[in-house]
Amino acid sequence: MTEANTVTVVRSLDDLTKVMAIRSVAFLAEQACPLEEEFDGNDLSSTHLLGYVGDEPAAALRIRCFADFAKVERLAVRPEYRNSRMAFVIVRAAHELCRKKGYVKVYGHAQKRLMPFWRRAGARTFEGGQDFAFSDHEYTEMLAELPRDPEAIAVGADPLVIIRPEGRWHLPGVLDRSSARPATNPTGGERSRRR
Repeated sequence: MTEANTVTVVRSLDDLTKVMAIRSVAFLAEQACPLEEEFDGNDLSSTHLLGYVGDEPAAALRIRCFADFAKVERLAVRPEYRNSRMAFVIVRAAHELCRKKGYVKVYGHAQKRLMPFWRRAGARTFEGGQDFAFSDHEYTEMLAELPRDPEAIAVGADPLVIIRPEGRWHLPGVLDRSSARPATNPTGGERSRRR
């Protein structure tokens, strides 16, 4: 029996540690990427996905959002799971998360040797895209154009939906439950009038 592939949005330091461990294996150990280049200052301002094969963390991917596109980057799969479908599963999950946030363009930098994978995952080179190098590898710009999600989160959506945890907009969150309490405005009382 094949173990199920699942993907989750990283929401805890424990999960972020798993992401960093997977990336360390793939990029620091295998590709000899310098630590400061791999952990480049964008990790705490990004959304991370963690892919599992059964209960075992197997893959990681980072998403950064810009005005009219999202950027998928830092895809890493542990060596023992590279012959599985995990890389496609986590990229597909990233595309769906981006679509739910309203993005129809997902941009990325593909290592030249991995361009066939990214083409199969729905990306293509584009007019004006550049080839360039960093961290000792050759890259090319690629773009995946996705169909618009008719139920994408947008201004005008239920405000409680918008504040739910990333990627779990379809599930009531802790603030949904708090909305059942009457508003007491605890900082708007006597104390604030004295200032």
